[in-house]
Amino acid sequence: IDDDRYKTVKLFSRKKIEGLPSKVKQFVGDILELEEFKKDFIADEVFCCVGTTARKTPDKTLYKKIDYGIPVTAAKLSKENEIPTFIVVSAIGANANSTIFYNKTKGEMEQAVLSEKIEKTHILQPSIIGGNRKEQRIGEKIGLIVFKLIQPFFFGKLKKYRITEAEDIAQAMINLANSTSTEKNYNIS
Repeated sequence: IDDDRYKTVKLFSRKKIEGLPSKVKQFVGDILELEEFKKDFIADEVFCCVGTTARKTPDKTLYKKIDYGIPVTAAKLSKENEIPTFIVVSAIGANANSTIFYNKTKGEMEQAVLSEKIEKTHILQPSIIGGNRKEQRIGEKIGLIVFKLIQPFFFGKLKKYRITEAEDIAQAMINLANSTSTEKNYNIS
């Protein structure tokens, strides 16, 4: 919003967010049916930052519709509407061949997004995402505190498992959108 390179920001979400600057144009509806927004899904860049948790969405069918379906549909719409840049947040450990549902879902999503062959596609693979949340998740809060205490000991290959702040992910997405890099996958630490 504060970046002068962006004159308009389109936000597709299931709930209206109050108090946003006039620069933001909101499209509110069922994002599980993202195809319904096709005529408004016109842009220079798409930033896809959608996901859920097993606690919020215990139904694996619905979970997959969110973590796989929404990003893949967004990539398809981007391709159909000739949007040249698509950046999506995935997760470290994403692997379509994994036996772990979360990692498998993210890996399958990555493969499907890449199969669209959008000119400039970037997949970010952060570890645990830090930042303020409206909902209180006690277990997660305790886990983050413990993780923050031990992460200074993460060196070498373990460094990629450090907590990544949401603001850092957002800045990385903006940097990638405005770069000439052709790299496809990123671990952010």
